[in-house]
Amino acid sequence: MVLVTSTEMQTLDRLTIAAFGLPGRVLMENAGREATRIFLKHFAAEARAGVGIAAGRGNNGGDGFVIARCLAQQGYPVRVFLLGTTEGLRGDAAANRALLTPLAVPVTEIPDEEALGALAPEFERCAVWVDALLGTGLNAPVHGLFRAFIERINGTGRPVLAVDIPSGLSADTGQILGAGIRAAVTVTFGCAKIGQLLYPGAATTGRLEVVDIGIPAYLLDQVAPRHHLLTASLAAAGLPRRPADSHKGLSGHLLVAAGSPGKTGAAALAAIAALRVGAGLVTLAAAAGLNPVLETLTLEAMTAPLPETAPGVLGPEALEPLLALAREKRCLAVGPGLGPAAATGELVRGLVRRSPCPLVIDADGLNLLAGRLDALKGVPAEVVVTPHPGEMARLLDATAAEVQTDRIGCARGLAVSLGIHVVLKGARTVIAHPDGTVFVNPTGNAGMAAGGMGDVLTGAIAGLITQGVAPGRAARTAVYLHGAAADTLAGAMGPVGFLAGDLLRALPAEIGRLQTES
Repeated sequence: MVLVTSTEMQTLDRLTIAAFGLPGRVLMENAGREATRIFLKHFAAEARAGVGIAAGRGNNGGDGFVIARCLAQQGYPVRVFLLGTTEGLRGDAAANRALLTPLAVPVTEIPDEEALGALAPEFERCAVWVDALLGTGLNAPVHGLFRAFIERINGTGRPVLAVDIPSGLSADTGQILGAGIRAAVTVTFGCAKIGQLLYPGAATTGRLEVVDIGIPAYLLDQVAPRHHLLTASLAAAGLPRRPADSHKGLSGHLLVAAGSPGKTGAAALAAIAALRVGAGLVTLAAAAGLNPVLETLTLEAMTAPLPETAPGVLGPEALEPLLALAREKRCLAVGPGLGPAAATGELVRGLVRRSPCPLVIDADGLNLLAGRLDALKGVPAEVVVTPHPGEMARLLDATAAEVQTDRIGCARGLAVSLGIHVVLKGARTVIAHPDGTVFVNPTGNAGMAAGGMGDVLTGAIAGLITQGVAPGRAARTAVYLHGAAADTLAGAMGPVGFLAGDLLRALPAEIGRLQTES
C-alpha cells in the first residue's frame, strides 16, 4: 500500500483538478459521500441520537458540510459547529455550506472561545462527532480556539469519525501538533497518510479506512511516492520456497559473530532464529572461553572458537580468523551480545571494511560504530543495520526523543547518506533503503518489549539473506514476519509474557501461514 506525504497528496489533488479535469467541487462531493458511507457503517445507531459536525473554514470543513447534507437527507439529526463565520468561507466550502440552508440544517458559528464556552449544553446533545476541522496540510501547533474546540470534543467521551486525518495530527511524522482529536475511525481520501501509520498518530487515528474519491491511479506514477506500508503479500514474496529435492547446502551458510560474558543468550537467539527461517547451516563464532556454553545453547548450530583479547572478549586478534570463515558464507551477522570493549570496536570496524559477504549489524555492533560511521561508507558488501531508538540516537549523536519525533527522516537520512539498509525498530518499525524508499511495518505489539526480541530479528534477516534473498527485501520480510509471529503469540498466550524463545518457535508456522494465505 502506498503512503503519501501532505505535499504529495496536495499534488495529487491539484493534478486531478488541473490535468485530469475533475473539478474540485466533484472531489469534495465524492469525499463527503464516501465519508458518510463509512460514518454510517460504524456509527448508524449512535447517529440516530444526534450528530455533531465540527467544521473548519477550509476544504476539510467543506467535506464536513457535504457529510451534514448527506446525513440530513437520510433523516439523521445533524448540527454543524463552524469555527469562524459563514462570511469567512470561500470556494467549494462556501458553496456546500449554502446547500445546508434549504435543508434547515442548523449551523452554529463559533467566532471565539467565549462563544465556544456557551455551547456546552449543545455538545451534550451530540452522541457522535465528525471531525472536519483541520486537514492534512497542518504544519504548526494548534492553539487558541481550535485547540479549545479539540479538547472540548475529546472531553465529551463520544466517538469521533475524523475526516481525512484527525485534526492536530501531522500527516508526515505522526506527531500531535499541540492538541489532536482522538478518533475512533478515520476515513482518508485517495491514499493513506504516513502520520496515520506512525505512533502516536496511529493511536489517535483509530481504525483507518481508505476510500477512492476519483483520483486517477496513473497520477501516482507522476508523484512517485517513496513510502509504502508492508503487507502480507510483500512479505511472502521474500520467503524462499524450497524444491522437493533441496538439501542444506542449497539453503546457505551463515556466520554469526556475537556473544560476551553474560550475553551468550543473545548470540544463541540470533543463530537459532536464522535456522528457524530456513538457513541451511549456521556457524556461531565467539570468544574461545564462551564456546562450552554456546555449544550447549545451540545444538543445531556449529561453533567456531576465536582467539580472545580478554576472557570472553573478542578483539583485533579475531579479525583474520573471522574473515577466513566469512569467505565461505553468504552472510555475516555481527553484534548480538558482543559487548562494549574498545578492542571489540576495532574488530567490528575491520569486519565492516573487509567483509566478503553481506553484513547484518545489530546491538553492540552498532554501539561500537557510534561516532565512526565513516567505516560504513563505500564498503564492498551490502549492509543492514537494525538499531532501536536508543542505538539510533547514538549513531546520529541525537536523543532518543529526537529520533522518535521523526522516525522516517532519521532512518532515511542514515540509509541514503551511508548507502545502507536501515531497520529502525519500535512500534511501527521503519525500513529505509539507500535509494530513499521507506517501508512502514504494521505488525507487532507491545508484548515484544522484552529482552532478546531484537536478536531474533537479526537472525531472521541474516537467515533470509543466507538463502539468497536480497538484503533489502530480507529486511522487510523478516520485520513483517517477526511482528506477525508476535501477534499470533499475543492472541494465543496473552498480550504480555511471551518470550524471545517463544517467538523463535513461532516463526516456522508463521512462514507457513504467509506462504499459504498470500
